[in-house]
Amino acid sequence: MNGRRGIVNAKRYIMTLQEVSRNKAFNGYVVKYEHDSEELGCKMKFNVFLPEGSEKTKVPGLYFLAGLTCSEDNFMQKSGALENAAKHGIALIAPDTSPRGVKIEGDDESWDFGTGAGFYVDATQEKWKRHYRMYSYVVKELPSIIYKSLPIDENRVSIFGHSMGGHGALTLFLKNPNQYKSVSAFSPIANPTNCPWGHKAFGGYLGNDDKEAWKQYDATELLNSHNGKQLDILVDVGTSDNFLKDQLKLDQLEQVAKSKGLQDQVTVRYQEGYDHSYYFISTFVGDHIDHHAKYLKA
Repeated sequence: MNGRRGIVNAKRYIMTLQEVSRNKAFNGYVVKYEHDSEELGCKMKFNVFLPEGSEKTKVPGLYFLAGLTCSEDNFMQKSGALENAAKHGIALIAPDTSPRGVKIEGDDESWDFGTGAGFYVDATQEKWKRHYRMYSYVVKELPSIIYKSLPIDENRVSIFGHSMGGHGALTLFLKNPNQYKSVSAFSPIANPTNCPWGHKAFGGYLGNDDKEAWKQYDATELLNSHNGKQLDILVDVGTSDNFLKDQLKLDQLEQVAKSKGLQDQVTVRYQEGYDHSYYFISTFVGDHIDHHAKYLKA
């Protein structure tokens, strides 16, 4: 299917949103919702910042995909993004990072696989494939729920993320370029087929028999095969990030961009002395929201 509506409406979802909490911030509201997920087979929560004015008209939306061990709360509470989003009149949408409470043997044994580590893929391995469908949840089910229930304009949405979520944002954008206006990432796992985190996650969720199938969830591989619309990818990473060399592999993304003649469409900024934390994100989140506002408010 081509186009946003084809992707979002690929499956009909029956849903009832339950409001869990509501907190006023910057003249808007951060609202936590809970719903039954058909894709994941469990209850899921997500947070939305609805800026002032959304009670009168639909506003653009910006998805944030969080990293390993995070939930739907980390970004809203720690990133400092609300003020910048309020300034531009942009809604922020923060989903969880994995299914919760599904009780699969081994899903809580390590911090980088299972609970809190869904890696934004649709699992194909028997043990995981019923519940670990975070790709379809974020791309299909969650948007279907949001656009039917909340004042967010489905024709003006973008996506960004951090670490595992940076990987998710880049891959979801490159796989669904008509669904998102723009993309950016903090410290993304840019080449997961070539790093320990990726090997563990993809081997577990997708299996080791067909490693070619891993490439569909690898931003570097997707960029290498990209022949679509003009890109404007913004990436920030700290030079003191402990995961920079062994896990993030941004050098591979940059090499592919250069080989494809896309170096002017992929901007990787190395921020001196910054690490992998939300202190780093909070320092540059305003730049990223400004980056997306160019497209969401056009």
